[in-house]
Amino acid sequence: MDDQGILEAERYQMEQIRELEFEELQVEEVEESNSSDDERDAAGASSGEYTFNTRLAPLHTYLGEVEDTHRRLAFLEAGAILTLPLFYLEGVVLFPGAILPLRVIHPNFISAVERALTQVDAPYTIGVVRAYRDHDSRQLRFATIGTTAEIRQYRRLEDGSLNVVTRGQQRICLRRRWIDVEGVPYGEFQIIQEDLPLRAPQDAFGKLAPLCNFNGHNVSYTVPSKVSLHGHGDSDNDSEESLEIEVSLAEKGTHHSVIDSCCNYDMMDESTSSGDEKFNSEIKFVSSRTSDSGPSSTPAKQSHEGEGSKRHWKNTNLNQFRTVPRAFWPYWVYRLYDSYCLAERAADMWKQIVGAPSMDGFVKKPDLLSFCIASKLPVSESTRQELLEIDGISYRLQQEIDLLKNFNLVRCKNCQTVIARRSDVLVMSSEGPLGAYVNPHGSVHEIMTFYRINDLALEGVAATEYSWFPGYAWTVAYCANCESHMGWLFTATKKKLEPRSFWAIRSAQVADDIQ
Repeated sequence: MDDQGILEAERYQMEQIRELEFEELQVEEVEESNSSDDERDAAGASSGEYTFNTRLAPLHTYLGEVEDTHRRLAFLEAGAILTLPLFYLEGVVLFPGAILPLRVIHPNFISAVERALTQVDAPYTIGVVRAYRDHDSRQLRFATIGTTAEIRQYRRLEDGSLNVVTRGQQRICLRRRWIDVEGVPYGEFQIIQEDLPLRAPQDAFGKLAPLCNFNGHNVSYTVPSKVSLHGHGDSDNDSEESLEIEVSLAEKGTHHSVIDSCCNYDMMDESTSSGDEKFNSEIKFVSSRTSDSGPSSTPAKQSHEGEGSKRHWKNTNLNQFRTVPRAFWPYWVYRLYDSYCLAERAADMWKQIVGAPSMDGFVKKPDLLSFCIASKLPVSESTRQELLEIDGISYRLQQEIDLLKNFNLVRCKNCQTVIARRSDVLVMSSEGPLGAYVNPHGSVHEIMTFYRINDLALEGVAATEYSWFPGYAWTVAYCANCESHMGWLFTATKKKLEPRSFWAIRSAQVADDIQ
């Protein structure tokens, strides 16, 4: 890719991130009255009952007051190689645009944050990669693909620890890692060059030139004056004039088979056309029997049929001839890789299966949509890591569509016990059914929330301290079969708060099998 192409791609990404940032800032604005009484912000009903305000969860109020760094859009040049403080987190996969809270207790990582706040090349930026245990040796491994995280808010506590809120920015490739002389973990990263959204080639399905007369058996018919595949009318041809074109019967028969194979394909719509208008041309085709014009027909019959065909073709809308695919593959094949078409399908499927938050605003931004869905899918961490490592936007969207289509069961990673179903998913955060939260000990957990759960056992008493969901108390939950720590049960502390209870399951303890 030449320099001009790279600059164009970077400008496109910066524009999309700015729009996303503006939307995020609007969501995060909360009145002071909300912070003074979390439960009063929930939508109240005339009966006195009120539902949990899902906007509170992504604010991470349990971290206390944090200072805004006023740093935004630390966009780094694609392909650049730089050194950043390294944060490796077990059970966490950070995507661009996702929120990641941190409770930094270890002195080495405290120093890493402090250096990130003052570094010159990429200020307020750290590198985050997923860490996991090898299945056989149980040794700690590091993923090679991660994400830069920009420090948005932080607060230093009296004991010297830090509460930090970060946001994912760009995908990175970990080239090497080390620990410096002061014990601070560092990594050498390369910013991944993201591709632009793919569109079906305009020439693959376009307006054809008039057909030639091959055999001299001519039939005259009228061509509509307005012909537009993309919904853009030709101002020079808006009159009611018609054009007489000579087409042979043999040629007509050839096109019958072509049109029959193409007329059922989906036409280009807003998400797949090169323009912003809808394709409004309607294909109307009345099939006729081509066998009657074959060699076995008598001259008299041919003459009779020729006159009838001539009258029939005069009333035929020829748009179907002008929308025959020019390319080798049928148009539906190109739609399989059209980023905008896939984005529309993914957003619709998300709405049907998960519901909230709405993805409709990202349909025209397939790159952001692919990251947004991946960061919120209630699937295992290893599956989400695979999504992060996919380079192409269309390929990532295709995989997400397949996951949404096949998502049915949630199983324990260790014993494969079915603990929940797709119908049990509950969205308790405006960020979606899956999000990252940190406990007082600094462990970050990505959790997915459900109405009901099977085969889990509770241990201990309910606690309200450091609750990720204001107004709820949490109780530790274990798998009843293998005794693995699966998550928590959250119960309302007020009688009129709805839902009365829900479950939070760790994505690190969820099996890859979703069927």
